[in-house]
Amino acid sequence: MKRKHALDGVKIVDFGWIGVGPMTARELAWHGATVVRVETHRRPDPLRMGAPFREGKPGIDRSAFFTLANPNKYGISLDIAMPKGKEIAQRLIQWADIVAEGYVPGVMDKLGLDYESVRKIKPDIIYLSTSQQGQTGPHAQFQGVGLQTTSLAGFTHLTGWPDRGTGGVWGAYTDFIAPWYIIVCLLGALLYRKRTGKGLHLDNSQFEAAVTFLAPAILDYNVNRRVWNRRGNQHPYAAPHGAFPCRGADRWCAIAVFGDEKWRAFCDVIGNPEWTRDPRFATISGRKENEEELNRLVGEWTADFAAEEVVAMMQTAGISAGVVNKPSELFEDPQLKHRQHFQFMEHPVIGRHAYHAPAYRLSATPFEARMAAPCLGQHNEYVFKKILGMTDDEIANLLAERVITTDADLPEVGVVL
Repeated sequence: MKRKHALDGVKIVDFGWIGVGPMTARELAWHGATVVRVETHRRPDPLRMGAPFREGKPGIDRSAFFTLANPNKYGISLDIAMPKGKEIAQRLIQWADIVAEGYVPGVMDKLGLDYESVRKIKPDIIYLSTSQQGQTGPHAQFQGVGLQTTSLAGFTHLTGWPDRGTGGVWGAYTDFIAPWYIIVCLLGALLYRKRTGKGLHLDNSQFEAAVTFLAPAILDYNVNRRVWNRRGNQHPYAAPHGAFPCRGADRWCAIAVFGDEKWRAFCDVIGNPEWTRDPRFATISGRKENEEELNRLVGEWTADFAAEEVVAMMQTAGISAGVVNKPSELFEDPQLKHRQHFQFMEHPVIGRHAYHAPAYRLSATPFEARMAAPCLGQHNEYVFKKILGMTDDEIANLLAERVITTDADLPEVGVVL
């Protein structure tokens, strides 16, 4: 029978934490994998306390940030630190093909849910561990989130203006790098298991994944001992290169001109004003040496046009250019609309809101927006009864013993991001 989705039949238990693990499972869920997100009211995922919140009011089920990482998943509340909670977790693991966890190394060992323990009850399990710096080594116990890893990897040092302190990349940038490495590995692991019948342990270091994104800077230092520093919007091999003011309040466009051929095309677009014939701008080296003056002159020209007009003229001439959009304008972007990038689903608390669809399309097995991210413990009954086959009495006893956690266990909610 032909699959409706690429990963129909794949079952995942997501013990993830904050970003990388949950976002990895999210991508597989878009393509048909059945994902059970395991949390506890006693110690909920910090991302649930991350702004923005619906109507600006903090709440455990009101965070749009949490929903971003968790659509198309079933959500349960289970205290795996309790013996009976661990037993239920083991039953879920026996049901699953993939287990994903994102804690500091050693946490799952203490719970008896580490890879070596899990493989005894599920020999062919594919077990993902994702942490800041990997499961072994002198810094394996490093505690932090993507904000710290972004600095460790070098991004913070390189972001900002040369005459100012570090600006930093917005948010936990490395959290949005690591999942794509992991996804490829997980797909490979599924194929490996299909071929051999064997499972394996994937040990992801988010730090190492991030470092690969700065390969040019690392290679330049390794070969030339040249250390890159902050340079704002400048590029070593392009001028003009930056964001330029356009007509209207706080409207900008980005332009990048590489090489002399593109420079001549750029000059034609702007009407070849007299300053374009200045000998200082005749070569790329000259344009780089006089970049501040060049940018001022380019900005005087762009200021007379709408950003969309500048971009249209530049791209028609083969010059790289783009509008500097505000987040609200992305919903009206014609290309994103055409590709149906924003998928709207109804959340029980937040209501109808947008999710990012996968940025790629599979022709034979397209993705599907099946359900919004879960409220905490929203699918307890479905998972415990339909997937694990538990009776109402068993569930009631576990509730009474607080193995299945409830709202009574909730901590005070505060904004953490």
